[in-house]
Amino acid sequence: MRIIGGKFKGRKFNPPAGKWPTRPTTDFAKEGLFNILTNVFDFVEVKALDLFGGTGSIAYELVSRGCSDVTYVDQYFPCIAYVKKTKDLLDLRGEIKIIKYDVFKFIPKTETRFDLIFADPPYAHPDLSKLPDMIFEYGLLNPEGWFILEHDNKSDFETHSRFFRKQKYGNNIFSFFK
Repeated sequence: MRIIGGKFKGRKFNPPAGKWPTRPTTDFAKEGLFNILTNVFDFVEVKALDLFGGTGSIAYELVSRGCSDVTYVDQYFPCIAYVKKTKDLLDLRGEIKIIKYDVFKFIPKTETRFDLIFADPPYAHPDLSKLPDMIFEYGLLNPEGWFILEHDNKSDFETHSRFFRKQKYGNNIFSFFK
């Protein structure tokens, strides 16, 4: 795992091997995603939410590109510990707010609104298809905000009323909603 762009460009991180419960977004897919986002967002002004944050790869990329307000949510303690450790290695202070919580319980409880929401749930998660509706039902996006859901080809969101784009990078598919 590496940071693709910004002030930490090229920094590499190796999450623990073994029974690690994550499937980090590939560098290839992350680079493609951020090429899209860079043309739309000024990261310095973005309030971002990283759901199912796992290794923190997306959160670090956002901070590296200037985002100073990232909320990271994951319920798995080893992920939380790894992200805290890496946050310290990068000497980050308040840029990333780390929350250990079940994403499906966090969404209805948060009162914060975001400009950019990224979710990378386990592809086989039984409630994956509910995420777009929950994001909009609970009003988590600011009016011009985007929600990006990473999934595989077993899920299709193109008929969702808020869907506007799909981008595929190998086995990684990003569905975009606004």
